[in-house]
Amino acid sequence: MLVIELEIGNLLRNKHLTLGTVESATGGLLSYLITTIPGSSDYYKGSIISYSNEIKARVVGVKEETLTKGGAVSSAVAEEMAAGGRRVLGVDICLSDTGIAGPGGATVERQVGLFYIGMSHASGTASQAHIFGGNREQNRRQAADAALKWLKDYLISLT
Repeated sequence: MLVIELEIGNLLRNKHLTLGTVESATGGLLSYLITTIPGSSDYYKGSIISYSNEIKARVVGVKEETLTKGGAVSSAVAEEMAAGGRRVLGVDICLSDTGIAGPGGATVERQVGLFYIGMSHASGTASQAHIFGGNREQNRRQAADAALKWLKDYLISLT
């Protein structure tokens, strides 16, 4: 069950890269999955759980304008979270997530299950939008799994 986490760990270790996370809607699940692998301290440096907009802005460095203009669940916020986390945590790669896990929180523009995952590394910062159709826990797990898959694909592309 932890195959992707082990593969990511081996890739990070072999490439001498460090990883950090800035999580919102997954609430630490991504960090948990990464640290289930023995020896993850070789490459995993830490996480910021930025559940509130205040922490996104004050600790991670997401611009207030970004939060108010597009809302906390947006590609711009996911990207600023990843870039800010990379800087604050001092890591080579940083993953981030922001989303609506459910069952509440939906708006006319944003449905339950909408997540944005961000990644920042030396070559740049990007985000992916996902819509998951499960319950709260399923949506959180699918977001974490999507982030890990994206990270694995990125690491393989460096070969």
